[in-house]
Amino acid sequence: MRLPFRRRKKSEAPEGDAPKKDAATARLVPAVKHADRFTFQDLVAEATADIGSRPARLVMTILGTVLGIASLVATVGFAQTAAAQIAAQFDGAAATQVVVTAAQAQSGSENRTVAAGRLPWDSPERVELLAGVESATLLGELELAEGETITAVPVNDPSAAAVASPRLFGASPDLLDTAEGGLVTGRFFDSGHDSRADRVAVLGERAAERMGINRVDSQPSVFIAGVAYAVIGIVDGMERRSELQDAVIIPLGAARADFGLAAPSELAIRIVVGAGPQVAEQSVVALQPDDPESLEARAPSGSSDLSQSVQADVNVVFLILGVIALLAGGLGIANVTLLSVMERVGEIGLRRAIGATRRQIGAQFMVESIVIGFIGGLIGSALGVVAVIIVAIVQGWTPVTDPLVATAGALLGAVVGWASGWYPARRATHIEPVAALRGA
Repeated sequence: MRLPFRRRKKSEAPEGDAPKKDAATARLVPAVKHADRFTFQDLVAEATADIGSRPARLVMTILGTVLGIASLVATVGFAQTAAAQIAAQFDGAAATQVVVTAAQAQSGSENRTVAAGRLPWDSPERVELLAGVESATLLGELELAEGETITAVPVNDPSAAAVASPRLFGASPDLLDTAEGGLVTGRFFDSGHDSRADRVAVLGERAAERMGINRVDSQPSVFIAGVAYAVIGIVDGMERRSELQDAVIIPLGAARADFGLAAPSELAIRIVVGAGPQVAEQSVVALQPDDPESLEARAPSGSSDLSQSVQADVNVVFLILGVIALLAGGLGIANVTLLSVMERVGEIGLRRAIGATRRQIGAQFMVESIVIGFIGGLIGSALGVVAVIIVAIVQGWTPVTDPLVATAGALLGAVVGWASGWYPARRATHIEPVAALRGA
């Protein structure tokens, strides 16, 4: 018996054909596919879920990064702070000093260098009238003839070992004030000693120690080329002229009378900060108005070349130490991440079995290492800055920290985590699902 044939409507699909998608279904399918995709949020959630599951291990892992970043940030901060203190000391001494000397010129067929001008004997009185000058002093180094020495013993012992004599300087009475020196004992010679050409001497502290003189109440003497000079004082300090610590200083009057000093070799001027260019320009005119080019004045520069060199060396040393500490922290992250991969072989195999790709497995461990490194970088940067501030306060320094260094420290922690997690993540991607599940 044949069943009655029913005519199929156009809206009905044949039984063997797939149903056609309407507009609503077409819009729904992409949304369902997007929901099934492993998104970045899922990746971060999976990576960070295991971080907090082992708090003790997390603390130990982050501790390595914290120490590395803190060491780097702190050492860079210490370098900047120490360099700033060094620069301040150098610039503090250099920024308040102008030195005037005779200009050098070539003379004769042998091109010998000779002084083109001479400093007047009343140079201190002339320049002290200039604005910005606080004090001034004349200096002249004296050269002894061959065989002549400076000693505290009146009799030469031919059998005794030869000892190098200290340097000998003639100076005007304002030397102590200009060079910012201090008296250890005794006194400094005055204008009366200078005008009378008295045979008195003042010793630098190290020179006095070498000659065995530590007091002046017993009226000791030093013998300069066999001539006795009474020691009336011992000085130290001399921040602007450290070579005077190893020297014997006598009045210019005695230097002219006994050693034939023709002219002082330099004029040292102590000035207020910022008056260097002005004093340098005006001093040569005040000393040689008819020929100022015959004198040369050296004013303080904007920054000390020596301080910049020291700052660069300090930065390099501390930076090397910080990098070494940071490498230690990176190795700690790598070791812990690799250990985590070894412990989670079964989990990795299961994820691979249910559809996770190699890239997703590798990205999971990479993100985990980056998060650990970033957390360690944040904590380490904060601790490094706090350490610099505390040490600076204890030492009475001005702390110098660059905000970019602290920010870069946190980001560097993430970079170290990324670099440290590369090998463990690569190893995780090569785990086969079947082998992992069998081993589990």
